[in-house]
Amino acid sequence: MATTPVRVEPQKALEDPLAYLPCSNVLEYGKGEVIYSHDQPHSDLYLVLSGMVKVTRVSNQGSQLLVDLYGTDEFFGEAAFVDPLQAFERATAHQHTTLMAWKASDVEDLIQKRPKLAIALLQAFGQRSLNLLQRLESLSADRIDKRLAISLIRFAERLGRPQEDGSIHMDPLTHEVLAQYVGTSRELITCHMAKFRKDGYLQYSRRSIVLYRDALRAWVRDNA
Repeated sequence: MATTPVRVEPQKALEDPLAYLPCSNVLEYGKGEVIYSHDQPHSDLYLVLSGMVKVTRVSNQGSQLLVDLYGTDEFFGEAAFVDPLQAFERATAHQHTTLMAWKASDVEDLIQKRPKLAIALLQAFGQRSLNLLQRLESLSADRIDKRLAISLIRFAERLGRPQEDGSIHMDPLTHEVLAQYVGTSRELITCHMAKFRKDGYLQYSRRSIVLYRDALRAWVRDNA
């Protein structure tokens, strides 16, 4: 049975980790530069100041899975609090990117002094876990075109820029990246993106993606 595309929203105001974290080192990465990998393990929690970061995993079969894309004001690298060597993650700059980084050990020390920092981080990563569960449900139950539509809406809401006409503008995402996220082939993504464009749900080029979110949401509801 197909999933109902309900966006997971917090039921109460969430604590902001940045209210309890001090300013730290600012790092800069060019497009395609590796931030960390299994061969270059890390011990930091990262915050995206500008740009975009792609985090991937490699399956036992050798295929690449896109864990997620992270944009401005989003944290990543939380595996540093456990054992990053077990995460088998690779983080790369998807475009020119600046980050702020805190050593996981320093964050743990701060939590002793500022307990609300622990609450803020738990809320942030708990919300992320709920969104991941929703994504897994869609992967197991929905057709590829519906999975793609839900993923585009999610990226638009997190990474896009709302416009006065109701559309949302996003930086471009290649069909290969979308295929890794949705769990299918690039060729099928190209086919479905062309269909969505023909039907007026989006526009795309090498410069941007323009998504008509309300129309695409209605399409998702109609295809439940």
